[in-house]
Amino acid sequence: MSRTDTLPMPASALKAKSVTGLTTFDTELVRIAAVAIVLLGCTWLLSGQPFYMNILSYTFLFAALATSWNIIGGYGGQFSLAHGVYFAIGAYLAGNLYIRFGLSPWIALVPAALAAAIAAALICWPLFRLKGKFFGIATLAVSEVAFVLANYFDSLTGGPRGMSLPFKAGFSNMIFTNRFSYALLMLGFLIFCLIVSGFVYRTRLGYYLQAVRDDQDAAQASGIDVLYVKMTGMALSAALTAMGGVFFALYLRFIDPPTLLSLPDIGVRFLLISLIGGVGTLFGPLVGALLIVPVEFYLRATIGGSIPGGHLVVLGAVLILCSLFLKRGIVGAVESAWQSIRRRRHG
Repeated sequence: MSRTDTLPMPASALKAKSVTGLTTFDTELVRIAAVAIVLLGCTWLLSGQPFYMNILSYTFLFAALATSWNIIGGYGGQFSLAHGVYFAIGAYLAGNLYIRFGLSPWIALVPAALAAAIAAALICWPLFRLKGKFFGIATLAVSEVAFVLANYFDSLTGGPRGMSLPFKAGFSNMIFTNRFSYALLMLGFLIFCLIVSGFVYRTRLGYYLQAVRDDQDAAQASGIDVLYVKMTGMALSAALTAMGGVFFALYLRFIDPPTLLSLPDIGVRFLLISLIGGVGTLFGPLVGALLIVPVEFYLRATIGGSIPGGHLVVLGAVLILCSLFLKRGIVGAVESAWQSIRRRRHG
């Protein structure tokens, strides 16, 4: 997408631009519905195989989390490495409310999202004075501090021992006896995140975020409140990430600091999936998750057992290759090829 495509434009211009491929939110809804039907069909076909249900559950969950990260990281260009903190806030909050007060995780989704949005605003309000790699380094430091605090405040987090959630099967407790139900749950969360992301992508907030990403100084000069736009995008992204933390906690029923705040397994993974699939595109994180998560399971089973960390080396090599040859990710490369074909057809 060119820079001029990302700037706010009047309705007449939008109408004219639709001829060259700029879609509306209604169009994105149709596409999301088509994707949902395909994924639901695949899930149904594999429903009798718990191993594949486990992989699909993780794939849908991390596709949703990467889609959430993409709102501020892709549309807004703010490469945050602190999303593991918001993920952990959702997981720990849901775990404490469930264990101490017996509160249903469905209800815990609301306070988890609010708590993460507030935390994101407090953390990023000073950090948004930084740009580019300096912002990324600062969020990396925030993630490391959160890891230490999670180990220290063991009354809330269980410390290094972690926190186990009792098994009480039932829809109200978000605990099921079969993997198929979890896969459907994660798929529903993924579709919800895609709808929210699509709405942001094709509304004023999304265009403002893209304008800030492409040239922050020019966006500010054109009258955009840059800090407000970035704070809004970050709060929304953090809220969705915390909701993913709730689903994750009830899926594993055991959470500890390494599981929630590990940079290779959580913080960097959102970014990795988005970069490979197509950062800044609506369906790029989903494509990245469909490729990376199953491959990671396979590599962990085949290489990780004999060479500790070997699967991470392979994934790192994939990221380097994608950075060199697919700078806009898989979806971005496909979009570029399609636009090139359209230009040739129209002379």
